[in-house]
Amino acid sequence: MLAALSFLLPLSLGGAVSPMMLTEQTVLLAGSGGRPAAKRYALGVVLTLLLIVVALVFFGHVISLPTEPKLSASLDLALGAGLLCLAAAIEWIGRHPIRRPSRRTEGAGARRSLSDRPEAAFPFGVFSMATNFTTLAIVVVAAKEIAGADLGTADRIVLIAVLVTVCSVPAWLPLAVTRIAPRTGDAALERLHSFIDDHGRTAVVLLLVAAGLFLVGRGLVDLI
Repeated sequence: MLAALSFLLPLSLGGAVSPMMLTEQTVLLAGSGGRPAAKRYALGVVLTLLLIVVALVFFGHVISLPTEPKLSASLDLALGAGLLCLAAAIEWIGRHPIRRPSRRTEGAGARRSLSDRPEAAFPFGVFSMATNFTTLAIVVVAAKEIAGADLGTADRIVLIAVLVTVCSVPAWLPLAVTRIAPRTGDAALERLHSFIDDHGRTAVVLLLVAAGLFLVGRGLVDLI
């Protein structure tokens, strides 16, 4: 289990870097809907992620997660190459951003509107998680590791809990921070947001490259 956890934690941290989701949650907290809207949003994110991970791990045969060594090695190569391509795409987009201020303004307005309707925050959280493709790509790789590891059901449940908890940090952390430290929470979240804006892309790219190279290397070794 420790071997699987040592690979899972860095991937989970990469999946947790989501400036958009963090922004959405902080906007909901600041709106008139406040904590009720933020709680529903977090619940939508966490439940969606949990369902996806459970489906990948326990019902992996539906999407042909392999059990044969040769097939597993081939999948390692494919997933590793996919992570490397994703890292290259994120780096390229970061260096060549597409600026669309009008759409960004409209998006912010939509999130403020949601904060006024707490009941709409749950489906918004579901949608945000379901369309968070960078996190989902990392989750697929992590779920493959959990599904392929020689572990009992209890250990798999622990790893699933770790993966879901860490990857959903942008959804539940603002709630926790404002609950624990209501006076200083906003400043702490602002610093976290600034750190992610400044260094989040680099951290995600490095983690994706490291995981991609690891999977490619393991796949090549298993094929030889």
